[in-house]
Amino acid sequence: MAFHPFAHLRSWACRAALPLALASLAAVAPAQAQLADPGIFLEDGSGALATLPAGVQRIADVPYGADPLQRMDVYLPSAPRSGVDGPAPVIFMVHGGGWRTGDKAMGRVVQEKAARWVPRGFVFISVNYRLHPAVDVLQEAIDVALALDTAQKQAAQWGADPTKFILMGHSAGAHLVSFVNAHAPLLRQLGVTPWLGTVSLDSALLNAPVVMALPHYPLYDDVLGSDPAYWLAISPYQAVSGSQPPWQFVCSTRRPDRPCLQAQGMAAHVQALGGRAEVLPQDLTHGEINADLGLEGSYTRAVEAFMGSLDPTVAQRLR
Repeated sequence: MAFHPFAHLRSWACRAALPLALASLAAVAPAQAQLADPGIFLEDGSGALATLPAGVQRIADVPYGADPLQRMDVYLPSAPRSGVDGPAPVIFMVHGGGWRTGDKAMGRVVQEKAARWVPRGFVFISVNYRLHPAVDVLQEAIDVALALDTAQKQAAQWGADPTKFILMGHSAGAHLVSFVNAHAPLLRQLGVTPWLGTVSLDSALLNAPVVMALPHYPLYDDVLGSDPAYWLAISPYQAVSGSQPPWQFVCSTRRPDRPCLQAQGMAAHVQALGGRAEVLPQDLTHGEINADLGLEGSYTRAVEAFMGSLDPTVAQRLR
């Protein structure tokens, strides 16, 4: 299937609303011209690899394209879970790393999530994608969409249900899954099976033109360039129509760039157009929002409450 219509899918009718959005955020923007070095966004590119949790098996490097990075790992129960009938729901995870680094096998991407959800009857998929500067951010999003379509088409062989996917991503991966979710109507037209919803873990690029107009990390200039038309093209906010699957925006209250402001603005925009979105602020660092998800506690339970609200089978397996 061809995803290249992504590059031409918006007329950018929301341009007129941009000055108002800029004015509303400028009042709370940091005073400095740029923020400090964004090392927090590169955490997914380093650290220990995930170890295989007990009761979990991995099918490594399932291809969805010709490039060596167009691969995904599929985590399944080692043995059938007693008392569970029917195909498994799927959590489809996209790593972060500032669009320039990161890997599907990093422990903070996989470890606690697979350990919690696979034994409960889920399939967990962790996805790689091509990285900047080899490709641009739009092509990275196309990779994620292609991986999703491939995983859905192969779901039955893993005992999974192609209609019960939940998208999840952290940092740059949160931007990519938010972008894909924003373009759900187009992807449905292209033959992608509708998914249940999306969990965006601490993205700070939901409204790209606003981010680039205000004080921001140097990383954004390197990756996103200086063309306002391109910022619009890769921005989830401008693509929202209200017909997307539900969103949950998890955001760190500790970050100096205040990602919860963007999450709240995005959720309000989705809701105003008739869609469903919620914001989950957390007193955690950017990295902890990724690494701690799956650990027993109020944070994991709040994400699970959202996931369970999307589908009765998901809710049943989370009990």
